[in-house]
Amino acid sequence: MAASIREKQTAALKRMLNFNTPPLKNTTAEPVWKVLIYDRFGQDIISPLLSVKELRDMGITLHLLLHSDRDPIPDVPAIYFVMPTEENIDRICQDLRNQLYESYYLNFISAISRSKLEDIASAALAANAVNQVTKVFDQYLNFITLEDDMFVLCNQNKEQISYHAINKPDIMDTDMEVIMDTIVDSLFCFFVTLGAVPIIRCPRGNAAEMVAVKLDKKLRENLRDARNSLFTGDTMGAGQFSFQRPLFVLADRNLDLATPLHHTWTYQALIHDVLDFHLNRVTLEESLGSEAGARPKKKTKKSYDLTAADQFWQKHKGSPFPEVAESVQEELDKYRAQEDEVKRLKSIMGLEGEDEGAISMLSDNTAKLTSAVSSLPELLEKKRLIDLHTNVATAVLDHIKSRKLDVYFEYEEKLMSKSTLDKSLLDIITDPDAGTPEDKMRLFLIFYITAQQPPSETFSSSQGDLEQYKKALIDAGCDLSPLNYIKQWKAFTKMATTPANYGNSGVKPMGLFSRVMNTGSQFVMEGVKNLVLKQHNLPVTRILDNLMDMKSNPETDDYRYFDPKMLRGSESSIPRNKNPFQEAIVFVVGGGNYIEYQNLVDYTKAKQGKRVMYGCSELFSAAQFMKQLSQLGQK
Repeated sequence: MAASIREKQTAALKRMLNFNTPPLKNTTAEPVWKVLIYDRFGQDIISPLLSVKELRDMGITLHLLLHSDRDPIPDVPAIYFVMPTEENIDRICQDLRNQLYESYYLNFISAISRSKLEDIASAALAANAVNQVTKVFDQYLNFITLEDDMFVLCNQNKEQISYHAINKPDIMDTDMEVIMDTIVDSLFCFFVTLGAVPIIRCPRGNAAEMVAVKLDKKLRENLRDARNSLFTGDTMGAGQFSFQRPLFVLADRNLDLATPLHHTWTYQALIHDVLDFHLNRVTLEESLGSEAGARPKKKTKKSYDLTAADQFWQKHKGSPFPEVAESVQEELDKYRAQEDEVKRLKSIMGLEGEDEGAISMLSDNTAKLTSAVSSLPELLEKKRLIDLHTNVATAVLDHIKSRKLDVYFEYEEKLMSKSTLDKSLLDIITDPDAGTPEDKMRLFLIFYITAQQPPSETFSSSQGDLEQYKKALIDAGCDLSPLNYIKQWKAFTKMATTPANYGNSGVKPMGLFSRVMNTGSQFVMEGVKNLVLKQHNLPVTRILDNLMDMKSNPETDDYRYFDPKMLRGSESSIPRNKNPFQEAIVFVVGGGNYIEYQNLVDYTKAKQGKRVMYGCSELFSAAQFMKQLSQLGQK
């Protein structure tokens, strides 16, 4: 199997931390001790991929932010990993003048311009530090990998390329150019790291098309300059992508505004929706217990990393929540059994007296105890992960119960798949116990987006007219500005295209939770529905499926086709390559979410031998997306 993007980006970082030479596999030699200086961008790229321990193993004794007060460490080499911005360059020049370190290895996250390079050179001359600047590298790592098959463009300054920024009505062409260039720069870095030149497909007439045109041009220029091309030689070799090139599908967020607002039912997407989950780290507020009559509980913030090494997470991040709760409970029971076994052995080892029975028992148990002791670190790690998931799942469950999220999820699934509804929308909006004002607004927007004929001031739908809804929403404490924007958007897309089709999803309520209903369980799931998902394809997955398997479909027949390796850029939507693709990358301009990611993962599981990656310009939770919609809708 070709290496995943996570492995490739991690390998590139390790090479950089080893002074840009590939690290040797099994040397016993001490690593060279060094300092790592990064900016916020660099920190965001490294933190989901390398732990502090891994950095230490590579000889990084200190890692500091570029713009912090740093003391000189004269006899240590420093590796810089920063964006080539004005203020970063100024600060690096200042470091050279102050002679902070023994030698400087400058690595730029994205390519540095000639003029900025000259600024560093002249500062080095003036500071008489030319010999100390050992190497300057462009790393082309300007994107953040969160999963083996998922990446986002940036986390710092993400509002500059957000859905709001791209779609605001008064945007200037020059601003739009800047946004597109920022996105293209990151995508270019992604393909350099992947070591592949893709075939690009995109819809016409939106931001995705602008990105495609610019990316095609940038890849083409790089390939044409044979001497400096980043896609030749060793990086491309060794059967990474047999002979097949990957398909790169650019989609636009406007194609589907319902999914980012949707309440969800799978573990990872739920954590992102209801908790503070950010670059693979979830932060919970935990209240510390207090004695009766003492002061009220104090809340402390605790963060947990959900990593690739955590097997439970890898296995269950895409599972429906009830299944996760059961699995956590099972793991806990298994762990307790092992723990009891160790305790039992300890008590036997404490046997007094010399009677022969005890001694023969002893020799038998020594072996057992040795194995128990050697499995202790593993047990402790298991315990840590079980505690982690118990805490996280409990926090999620609190939200599900207090906001009736199972009701929302089930109702929205019915709306999106146009199934028959068992209760009226107004009932949910007016029910004071069901959800927050934001939950109600999200539900109503999904209803409005997916309705063939949305309620309007004049037209009253079978469910009631718009005024009735507006009044109910305002009474429930909702902010109506997102609706203003969605109304304009719907009117506009109605002219352009037919509404997205969400597949015939559907949820089957299973019986009540059997295992978890036992009284011994950590999770009290009373009243929560045990919903099980049926696989269905969301719009983004459906588009990918058409393009990957070269299916003819009115939805995607008009997509443009770019092949940067063709000498003359031919304007066409007619693919030259008629074979189905084995590898594809879907990228959503304007932001993405874990629901879409999970949908693609499930789709790929069903396809033998295919690999699909998901990327987006930013990863937003429904709440963050709602904020952007309300900014757009403010009159």
